Amino acid sequence: MNTLGSMLASGVLGTMVLTTVLRSASELGYTRMDLALLLGTIFTSNRRRAKVAGYVVHFVFGLAFAIAYGLFFLAVGHSSWWLGALVGALHAMFVSAVLVNVMLPIVHPRIGTPDSAANEIALIEPPGFLMSNYGPNTFLLNLLAHIAYGAIIGAAVRF
Repeated sequence: MNTLGSMLASGVLGTMVLTTVLRSASELGYTRMDLALLLGTIFTSNRRRAKVAGYVVHFVFGLAFAIAYGLFFLAVGHSSWWLGALVGALHAMFVSAVLVNVMLPIVHPRIGTPDSAANEIALIEPPGFLMSNYGPNTFLLNLLAHIAYGAIIGAAVRF
């Protein structure tokens, strides 16, 4: 399989694993985070449509990040499950500490912020640092899911 093909195939598999872990954790009560709703409400306030849009966006991001991981592996001249797992851990830390708290509120019209007034009604609660507003297990679950995603990409990408 060519390099781009391995990036895309592992991106599909990795995103399926990551999404399944996070959705299952939510359904089992380990976290209050609903990733599809969080992403989808950027586009619509209709919760049902938002979930569909959120899953589509997440899978597109999953493929894009698989390509980015693959390009990183090409740049360093090595790919392996453990290097992918390390990149996945860094990815999770960036998402949990920076992306959801700094960048997401800028583009998300329906997310609350620490500066939101009591009379402002947000559809989505702000995640908080390391997504702590969604429960104490959320960061750990997100970290483990991203480690699995990265390990899958790292193990599959060949050049």
